[in-house]
Amino acid sequence: MNKKLLCAALLGGLGLAQAASAQEFDDRWYVSGSTGVNFQDNDRNTEDSLFGTLGFGKFLNPNVSLEAELNYQNPDKTSNPNLWWSQYGVSVDGRYHFRSMDSKWWPYVRGGIGWQRHEEEYDATPNPISPGQHEDSNLALNLGAGLQFDFGRMDLRTEIGTRIDFDDQQTGVGSQENSFSDLLASIGMTVALGPEPVAPVAPAPVAPNCADLDDDGDGVNNCNDKCPGSQAGQTIGPDGCPVPVSIDLKGVNFDFDKSTLRPDAVAILNEAVEILKRYPELRVEVAGHTDECGKDEYNQGLSQRRSQVVYDYLTSNGVDAGRLAGPTGYGESRPLEALGDAFPACKSETNRRTELNSQ
Repeated sequence: MNKKLLCAALLGGLGLAQAASAQEFDDRWYVSGSTGVNFQDNDRNTEDSLFGTLGFGKFLNPNVSLEAELNYQNPDKTSNPNLWWSQYGVSVDGRYHFRSMDSKWWPYVRGGIGWQRHEEEYDATPNPISPGQHEDSNLALNLGAGLQFDFGRMDLRTEIGTRIDFDDQQTGVGSQENSFSDLLASIGMTVALGPEPVAPVAPAPVAPNCADLDDDGDGVNNCNDKCPGSQAGQTIGPDGCPVPVSIDLKGVNFDFDKSTLRPDAVAILNEAVEILKRYPELRVEVAGHTDECGKDEYNQGLSQRRSQVVYDYLTSNGVDAGRLAGPTGYGESRPLEALGDAFPACKSETNRRTELNSQ
């Protein structure tokens, strides 16, 4: 068979093979074996023959493998097939594999260096001791390219290469040669040793601790939050629940029978304005009160005027009227302290007040 056709058949014959599954980087040691045809250099005066190899190697990374290999071949002499000729050797070869992590098959190139030994018989006539014997050892260089197919534990590969045998001492040949170049076409396999590699398992996600979570963003962690649905702008207590904001306006008092703001009342109202701006969701009722002096009807009107003047002050200082309920006058119906009807004890400044009651 034509050598080129045979080589093409070896490489192309597996072109339709499909790998069983994709394999990630497998760094297990493997054994390899192959067989093929050794097309002998014509200058050897030997016939082409079958050869076999046995190797041991591993992948150093996803693209590079290193392998030690034994080889053996036993061709016939062209001049006399009855004369014995054999060759064996050992080499260390590196292969670079052109593949991605999920490749099912890929090409590679091979390069290595080795030692070859040949032992032969030759026609030594007219020497009475014939045939003569010759043995020699020499350096060899391996070059090649191939395809590798992944079937899991076993990989299949086919390869074409050359072995340059630097044999410069021949016997029983015509002119002396410095080297011989043999062409080798082979098909073989590798078998990984040991258990299948276990892909690292990502640790199971750990549920976050409730102490590290604050789903409603109220500043109280989920463990302690008894009201997980808090709304933005609410005033939140240590248990995560809204608490009423108390604005103490007890100091907004009025002179007897007056509804005008005193300077001390203005200072307190300014504080109230700042609090209302700080809590934009807060709604309050503006409630006016009087002491117990005077008639009920009169006191009702006075409390209304007092609540109105506070209401007007707040709205004129940037508080949205939509956040204010009232103004409402309660007259003398809600005293903070009951002092009786005796004059002047009924003139309680404490009761002459306007309050902001949170809604």
